[in-house]
Amino acid sequence: MTLVSGWGRFPVVDSEVLRPRSFAAVGEAVSAGSIARGNGRAYGDAAIGALRTVTMTGFDRVRSFDPASGRIRLEAGVLLSDLIDTFGPRGFLPFVVPGTRFVSIGGAIAADVHGKNHHCEGGFGRYVDSILLRTGQGETIEASREQNSDAFFATIGGMGLTGIILEATLRLRQVETGWIRERVISASDLDAAMRALEMSDSATYSVAWIDCAARGRDLGRSLIYLGEQAARDELPAGAAAFPVGKDPGLGVPVDLPSMTLNRFSIRAFNELYYRMGARRAGGGRVVSLYPYFFPLDSLKDWNRIYGKRGFLQHQCVVPETGARDVLGDLLDRVARRGDASFLAVLKRLGQGDGILSFPLPGYTLALDFPLRGDILNFLDEIDRLVVAAGGRLYLAKDARQSRATFAAGYPALSRFNAIRKSLDPAGNIRSKLSQRLFD
Repeated sequence: MTLVSGWGRFPVVDSEVLRPRSFAAVGEAVSAGSIARGNGRAYGDAAIGALRTVTMTGFDRVRSFDPASGRIRLEAGVLLSDLIDTFGPRGFLPFVVPGTRFVSIGGAIAADVHGKNHHCEGGFGRYVDSILLRTGQGETIEASREQNSDAFFATIGGMGLTGIILEATLRLRQVETGWIRERVISASDLDAAMRALEMSDSATYSVAWIDCAARGRDLGRSLIYLGEQAARDELPAGAAAFPVGKDPGLGVPVDLPSMTLNRFSIRAFNELYYRMGARRAGGGRVVSLYPYFFPLDSLKDWNRIYGKRGFLQHQCVVPETGARDVLGDLLDRVARRGDASFLAVLKRLGQGDGILSFPLPGYTLALDFPLRGDILNFLDEIDRLVVAAGGRLYLAKDARQSRATFAAGYPALSRFNAIRKSLDPAGNIRSKLSQRLFD
């Protein structure tokens, strides 16, 4: 038995951890209370088995690649970072990337991860053509939009609860360079930030950093980062067409004291960050894809900043109608608490593709909170605002929402449960998340 946690380091759970080296061994590992685990970047308890956790990072081979179509067949344990570093210099990148490149392909499918382009290009699952799935009842099936389609759409965004993903076929985007043409917009408050995002709908990539410590007339002040794939003739003189992806150099070697993140340090950091970003507003520059898409990947073990007890991420999405009032209320409550996140993100989303995919047309806001004090009660308050607005929480980031909050946010839950039961009538595939919310 091993102590296992997600990236937020809460909860910490005893689990039997298995590391199979063949697909046959994966089948043998599946028994009551099993779940697959990729690189452990789900924040809460989604990738921790109710009894047994099956680690898939040993399955990291590319099976085939067709440069004419951009289709690639690969095992579920391949990391997004390796896919980018290997095929980027050949002129191919994933259509969708989340905020870290250190996720497995299987995990990206199970969470139907979204990036800065969901408003116009959808999520990761939209570019998955087929999935090789080991079900809880011992069958290995190929699922696609045409074949075993219920299993396919339940697996995309299904948090690993339909079975263990063994392989997948994806479509990659052909690119001229690995650089992004970036433009920054400074928004003085939440109204200006939402207006800037709406007016920038034609941008391929868009995301806003929000100063969650700002209050009053500055509530919701933001920096909006817009981006497009850069052409070769837009690169700085002497720059290679594809930048080198470096491993994180600096790291957080120890758990920082809980007092490190307080209302004064966060307010000071946010003030400096906003002022530095505002100086670049209006102009454009070309930046490497690595800092643009994965800003926190440059700091190894950054989750230790929040201390030994860990942290909680609250990521919600609320429909566009009424979003301004809900987000304003939410941000005001966070600012008054004083322990807001130093990296808060606001984005526009489109419709999700999987049955339990998180995105819906509207706005998503992601906030990090140290695990201390009455934070659990506070987040319950925030949940009620989200549910009342017709929104929901992201399962890949969740460690504590209630069953009532979950059920209210996912109206297709009964359909998902029926498909899950048909694939696994004995209920062998179960995670700590499913115990908390489904089972």
